[in-house]
Amino acid sequence: MAILGATGCGKTSLVNLIPRFYDVTEGAVLVDGVDVREYNQKALREKVAVVLQKSELFSATIEENISWGNPQASAEAVKAAAVTAQADSFISSTAEKYDTIVAERGMSLSGGQKQRLSIARAILKPAEILILDDSTSALDLKTESDFYGALQEFSPQSTKIIIAQRIASVRRADRILVLENGRILDSGTHEELLESCGVYQEIYHSQMGEEDENHG
Repeated sequence: MAILGATGCGKTSLVNLIPRFYDVTEGAVLVDGVDVREYNQKALREKVAVVLQKSELFSATIEENISWGNPQASAEAVKAAAVTAQADSFISSTAEKYDTIVAERGMSLSGGQKQRLSIARAILKPAEILILDDSTSALDLKTESDFYGALQEFSPQSTKIIIAQRIASVRRADRILVLENGRILDSGTHEELLESCGVYQEIYHSQMGEEDENHG
């Protein structure tokens, strides 16, 4: 599922209800049919992996950064996650490869490299729900597309929630929610929203008209 909308419309607030970073004031959020408030908090958060737009990296090796949420993972599993996240190519080009030390807060890496390491770390964690909160914003469209294709093969069973401001990032989702001013304005597939949702049409034409003509 993808969530699309302007900055400040409530996309992050909505998904933050799932791991109970805060709770609803009305209604309920259900995971596997159970109100999240009924879960043991640790058990609930073990079901969820989150990648934020602002990548949080540690002064440690690349391998240690990726395996942070799954320290028992083998070197082969770490590499497989990095390959899926489109990070292996730049890691392998460094002298120390996965033993390369990341500067504090990832200052030695570009924005796109930091995002790809954060994504690799999240998908290495065996979580049922993966939340990508605008976490591919620094990637070019081809790298982003390659990642989403690889992710489906790497983790076909997990529920994936993608927050984005680019239609190119969400158009392949099974279901897209369009948020406006904290409310769900409409939902459907890319094709359905192009037919029925004026706001989605406006975003599409402003972002994707020329891109779509070039790529079909």
